[in-house]
Amino acid sequence: MAGSRGNRTGALRLPAIQPCGLSGRKSSSTRRFVTEAVSTEVDPAGRLSFAVADLTADDGWDAAMKGVDYVLHVASPLGPASDDPQALIAPAREGTLRVLRAATSAGVRRVVMTSAANAASPSSYAAEGVTDETLWTDPDDPTLIPYRRSKTLAERAAWDYMEGYDGPTELTTVLPGAVFGPVLTPDNLGSVGIIARMVSGQMAGAPRIGLEVVDVRDLVDAHILAMTSSVAAGQRFLATGEFLWMTDMARILRDGLGERGRRVRTRRIPDFAVRLTARFKDPSLREITPSLGRRNRHSTEKARTLLGWQPRPAREAVLDCADSLIAHGAVQPRHP
Repeated sequence: MAGSRGNRTGALRLPAIQPCGLSGRKSSSTRRFVTEAVSTEVDPAGRLSFAVADLTADDGWDAAMKGVDYVLHVASPLGPASDDPQALIAPAREGTLRVLRAATSAGVRRVVMTSAANAASPSSYAAEGVTDETLWTDPDDPTLIPYRRSKTLAERAAWDYMEGYDGPTELTTVLPGAVFGPVLTPDNLGSVGIIARMVSGQMAGAPRIGLEVVDVRDLVDAHILAMTSSVAAGQRFLATGEFLWMTDMARILRDGLGERGRRVRTRRIPDFAVRLTARFKDPSLREITPSLGRRNRHSTEKARTLLGWQPRPAREAVLDCADSLIAHGAVQPRHP
């Protein structure tokens, strides 16, 4: 996502980035999909245009950067576990470098890259405590899941590239936690699907997993502040939120939604049951088992102090997310 140079209305020019294997939509339908999603909140007429590029190919990036002042690089592969970790790592890292090469060649003022809080976390899942932006996850730790490794390697590649670059373009990275809050569309819910499954009664309970919940609206604020603030150049900013166990989220939904939350199960699923299910029934759960009971947290003091960033309470993010999912018809009824 990029801000166009010389546009008096503050229009956004949004490259429609389609990493291979992440979406089956063609560029024309991608444009329609994005436009319709944005239209649920604002009228994009005259304020939204598109350029087409691909994280796994060089074509299109120079055209996408033409006349651009600011780039928000938010695209990264996200998908289920794969036998080939490079399926996530390669497009994340190489795509980031394609964005940076094109941006620096075009003389873009600043690139803001969306990384992840788990790129600034202790590599050992057994470690606990509060960490900040000075910590880097060790990408060589063999216990890391591919997604976490991909985010770490992509951000590291970005900073390494900028160390060898001598020009006007600046880099800032934003490292969010678990992103909830209102959705624009019920498609491609990602982690927000957790709340949809809870409210639908599709989860028998909550595993002992902890999340640092940040509202998507506050994450947008963090990106805009990182893009426009003079003190943000060359900095990493954690943008996490309040720590909640999934059982806390379940209770928030059950109590806050009233009758609409009657299907939410608030009991905790024992760790051994999660591990057994991951081993014998649902291999997709294997990536979460190392996180069971882990309470690592991140400090957002830097973003609060330097940028004036103030995230809202996690309860509001969780409930507004559920309200939005219900309104979009993303909550499926529980079958008897």
